[in-house]
Amino acid sequence: MKKARPVLITFGLVVAAAIFALTTHKSETFKPDEEFALKTWVPIHLGPLDLSINKAVVYLALGSLVTIFLGIFLMRSKLALLPGKRQTIGEAVYELTQTQIAEQGLPTKAIGTWFPYVASLFLFIFTLNMIGFIPLPLTNDKFHLGGVALPTWGVYAVTSQLSVTLVLALMSVIFTHIEGFRWNGIGYLKSFVPAGVPKPMVPIMALLETVSHIFRVVSLSVRLYANMLAGHMLILISIGLIFILSGVTAYIAVPPFFVMALLFYLFEVGIVVTIQAFIFSILTAIYIGSAIEPSH
Repeated sequence: MKKARPVLITFGLVVAAAIFALTTHKSETFKPDEEFALKTWVPIHLGPLDLSINKAVVYLALGSLVTIFLGIFLMRSKLALLPGKRQTIGEAVYELTQTQIAEQGLPTKAIGTWFPYVASLFLFIFTLNMIGFIPLPLTNDKFHLGGVALPTWGVYAVTSQLSVTLVLALMSVIFTHIEGFRWNGIGYLKSFVPAGVPKPMVPIMALLETVSHIFRVVSLSVRLYANMLAGHMLILISIGLIFILSGVTAYIAVPPFFVMALLFYLFEVGIVVTIQAFIFSILTAIYIGSAIEPSH
């Protein structure tokens, strides 16, 4: 029960955040999809480039700072024969990224080079996903307290923005091909055509393989984006329905919808957050490893 207490407290904050959001708007106008709208907070334009700061940018900056802090805090602790919680968590994270991600996807000769990247990628995505389930006063809405406009607390996953996951996927796929050419030279192009293919079929197979590499970007980005978006939408809708319903119906609806929201929340925090970070990073390791040592 003690281990579950932080999660339950956080879920309580999520419910409180939903109450804030719903009490500042009329129930009939509650639209959970508006939580994912990106409004410009600080406009920054450099010619045709729009570098304005919005909610996603702030969450990315916060996630980066927390990731750096976790890396330093967990991995810079003094080693002891009887490890404390800090060392234990650090060793668990290192063991997971080393044995279950890097060693499963990367060849031995490339682990020293690419382990830091896939490990950082796992920790970064995990941190972004987890922060998305912690209520923060970083929303587009305001509520008034004593005549002072304050930001409404809410939950938001920056990995539910396709642009964010698309950039991460592009980086992984680009690094894959860079390593392929670096280790194999121009011979890397041979990996686009399976061995034993008849010569007339070579252009078609090369085209199909090229399309499959392009779809790696789509699969990596959409998988993470869709899972995080769906999870947040289910939680917001479940909580929202509690307050949208009124009168006698509310007394009947509150318990099941509250339990439903709690189950969705526990499932997302306990499983999806870690699984999605793991899948993204291990697929990146596999793609890079297959480019370094292509199968023929």
